[in-house]
Amino acid sequence: MTPAIDLLKKVRAVHTVHSYSHDPKAPSYGLEAAEKLGLEPARVFKTLLAASEKGELLVAVVPVAGTLDLKALAQAAGVKKADMADPAAAQRATGYLLGGISPLGQKKRLRTFIDASAQAFPTVFVSAGRRGLEVELAADVLAQHCQASFAAIGRE
Repeated sequence: MTPAIDLLKKVRAVHTVHSYSHDPKAPSYGLEAAEKLGLEPARVFKTLLAASEKGELLVAVVPVAGTLDLKALAQAAGVKKADMADPAAAQRATGYLLGGISPLGQKKRLRTFIDASAQAFPTVFVSAGRRGLEVELAADVLAQHCQASFAAIGRE
């Protein structure tokens, strides 16, 4: 299993793991997950890492059908500016490979922000820590176990 699933099992959080056959040629890992699992893309969230002007890494969880609003993330985090993080730094800090970064069970505890749209659904889907593996859980459970705040950080 992955650190994300191990964490959820350890804390006995209600969750469901879904797997699908990942195509390495897929242009978008998140949209591929939504399509292969037959889900509305608005319920499937991708985990992105941004860096503040001081180099602090921030985790942003946004719907796969949209994009991350870096200005809104900076505002939510109380920093002046945020840019997408260096992919190698993201992998080092989280312990996950790109395309399979989960907001749960990361190596380092990073400040995490989940797009407020997640609260509109009974459950949402995020990476379980590997390409082809998603975990379904309530947005509040996700926020609790990655100590996240909800903020309007996604754009359609």
